Amino acid sequence: MSGINSTVNQRTNMAGQNRLELLLFGLNDDQEYGINVFKVREVLTCPELTGIPKQTTALKGLAHIRGETIPVIDLSQAIGGEPVAAADRLNCFLIVSEYNRRVLAFLVRNVDRILPAKWDQVSPPPIETNEKNYLTAVVQHDGGLIEILDVEQVLADLIPVSTEVKSTVVTDNFKKNAAQYHILVVDDSSVARTQVKKALENLNIKVTTANDGKAALDMLTQMAEKDQKMTDMFLMVISDIEMPQMDGYTLVKKIREDIRLKPLYVMLHSSLSGRFNLAMVKRVGADSFIGKFNPDELAEAVIQRIESVEG
Repeated sequence: MSGINSTVNQRTNMAGQNRLELLLFGLNDDQEYGINVFKVREVLTCPELTGIPKQTTALKGLAHIRGETIPVIDLSQAIGGEPVAAADRLNCFLIVSEYNRRVLAFLVRNVDRILPAKWDQVSPPPIETNEKNYLTAVVQHDGGLIEILDVEQVLADLIPVSTEVKSTVVTDNFKKNAAQYHILVVDDSSVARTQVKKALENLNIKVTTANDGKAALDMLTQMAEKDQKMTDMFLMVISDIEMPQMDGYTLVKKIREDIRLKPLYVMLHSSLSGRFNLAMVKRVGADSFIGKFNPDELAEAVIQRIESVEG
């Protein structure tokens, strides 16, 4: 796995070019799956796991890796497939990842290779698929489909996250004033859109959503063509980074290149982490960045934006 790990470490220079590279892996079926290498810390053979008493979910135990104790999730079982038998785990692999401020490891049957692609080659799932599935996107490759899983949905089902805003600033008077504001939320994950929408609705702010960067840009462009002033339409745009067709970095660049859209305040909101990400936020012209998902931090960012608008 050292070759894959060294390759992962060299990929950060692609950010902002609407490109990605997928680490391909297999579960307990014939389907090929992919995960963005930006989410991957390392790949290693599964060690002996420390069990968790009375655990009946896909959370299979704890791995002790480089001084950290990391929860291990059987990804096949988490998406409704057959679990990996305990006796087979030492022949499997862990993909150690960072999602939503958590370091965790996904137990997978095998790890194949890294596949370069562009986000505009990544398509949303067919509309015929059930909205309750764990599929967030597909990539056509070598006559077949590589499936990108909605890991945020997997984690939300396994480890639910509260969307309640606890800030004492959110008084009845604040909510009355906040009702005049409107925010565009852009995210390809249905669970992420729902989390952000509920948190903002706790502030009494109107929310419009878009499923990816291209859909958001098309919406904004159509509004601009009707001579609608963007800053009158939206208090801000809150966008994910990883999205099919157009990623969040590219969305920000397109907004800044259009004089009609340029004044929009754009905050990137992503489970991607690391110093390279903060550097890219500045490079593409985003106004701010916060990591997913903390409703109070999200609320505080929105409150600060309102305060800056109102002087």
